[in-house]
Amino acid sequence: MREICIPIPIDTGAELAEVEVKIGHKNLKFQYRLESFPWEVDDKDIKDGITEDLLKIYKLKKTIVDYDRDWEVIQIYTPIDKAKFIQILFRKKQ
Repeated sequence: MREICIPIPIDTGAELAEVEVKIGHKNLKFQYRLESFPWEVDDKDIKDGITEDLLKIYKLKKTIVDYDRDWEVIQIYTPIDKAKFIQILFRKKQ
């Protein structure tokens, strides 16, 4: 097994969360960032629902590509309907 999922509450106002795990006799430290990014597109660009969804996906893809290369995407949280922001969880690369 490569990874396990353990729910850890992260304050949405926090910039960084550090988690220390002991596996066997090794102590490992991980750093996580939970970031919010705009999840809206300009009304002038929208012709229909499909166009809106594609523009949001493109914007999200560009955000991830342009993000700090020292961090990797761990999870993209599903935004609620009519959300103005989408949250992404990043982990610092080891």
